Amino acid sequence: MRQPQLVSRLQGFGTTIFSEMTALAVEHEAVNLGQGFPDTDPPEVAIAAASEAMRAGHNQYAPGPGVPALRSAIAEHQQRVHGLRYDPDTEITVTFGATEAVAAALLALCERDDEVLVLEPAYDAYTAAIAMAGATERRVPFAPPALPADGAASATDLGAWHLDVERLSAAIGPRTRLLLLNSPHNPTGAVLDEATLDAIAALCVEHDLLAVTDEVYEHLVFDGEHVPLATRPGMRERTITISSAGKTFSCTGWKVGWACAPPELVAAVRTTKQFLSFSGGTPLQHGVAAALGAGDVPLSHVGQVQRRRRDLLVEGLRGLGAPTTRSAGTYFVTADVAPLGHPDGEAFCRAAPAAHGVAAVPMSAFVRDPAPVRSLVRFAACKDEAVLAEGVRRLGGLETTATGGARGGETGV
Repeated sequence: MRQPQLVSRLQGFGTTIFSEMTALAVEHEAVNLGQGFPDTDPPEVAIAAASEAMRAGHNQYAPGPGVPALRSAIAEHQQRVHGLRYDPDTEITVTFGATEAVAAALLALCERDDEVLVLEPAYDAYTAAIAMAGATERRVPFAPPALPADGAASATDLGAWHLDVERLSAAIGPRTRLLLLNSPHNPTGAVLDEATLDAIAALCVEHDLLAVTDEVYEHLVFDGEHVPLATRPGMRERTITISSAGKTFSCTGWKVGWACAPPELVAAVRTTKQFLSFSGGTPLQHGVAAALGAGDVPLSHVGQVQRRRRDLLVEGLRGLGAPTTRSAGTYFVTADVAPLGHPDGEAFCRAAPAAHGVAAVPMSAFVRDPAPVRSLVRFAACKDEAVLAEGVRRLGGLETTATGGARGGETGV
């Protein structure tokens, strides 16, 4: 529906699919397996530090680049975990979540009609940020998962989403300015391996492209490992690496993100970010600094918990007869609901809160051409194990009593 007072470049951007599904979940008291927010709290060290910061008077504007303790903690984390050295004063800036970091980067770096390459299925905030920057989005589709014709895989295994680097290369044109890369990838759960990243890096160097990488799921990898694009040859100097505390520490409502890059790129991001939100979240920044400073235990714990939840949901959906990916990372798994009698994934998702007491998100919401993914649905596995089990029971048509609730919102990547 056209909005008469909205600028033309943002026509078509209505309420997000995540908000729509959560509204239906609330209305029908459905188990919310749609939005990607956990139902657990941050580590106690983060909560205690944030609370202490409030009592100590850290309740006013933070420094524009972010609280120094947090920038130092981010720098230490990047060095310890990824071997990437960043100066906390000139190469790191704190943002209101990763979504603001992405938007600030695109607004800072893209001239009108510059082209931005995005992997599809694409998170909807990318498309909106590109439009706000006046740039042009060019999508490079993943090959969707499918059962092999020879029957080599189980009928319950959808296989993996696959990125064709040659297709990415073919999408690069004279107006291509940058690549917006998301790995671990929402919504597919794919994790790009080192060989693929090296091929992507070679293309960026060859065509002198900048890269903006959304790595918010960096500590939620179950198969393989997360490799930042900035570690690949020629990429440290042309990459803005973005992450946040929301997914790593189960605090999506805190909206504490960051961008790491060479000084000239960080300066550009800071220029736009100051006019988007200025600064804030001061005590929460202190809390995230404490969590990052606690070492690798909180980082590994969240991955272990989420791996169990992924496995529980995958096995539950497969037990119902829905072929499902075993995602390599993120909060999400993809299921084919056609064998459950629902060939249209969007219709299923809009009806499921009332009909089955479960909310999910159709994969068609993330693509331009819904035909190849028509019956695929994204389920969020980041919920309490009892909630996941309840969701599976409801989809199986069993009588149940508990609800999964619906709190929070997926306002960030």
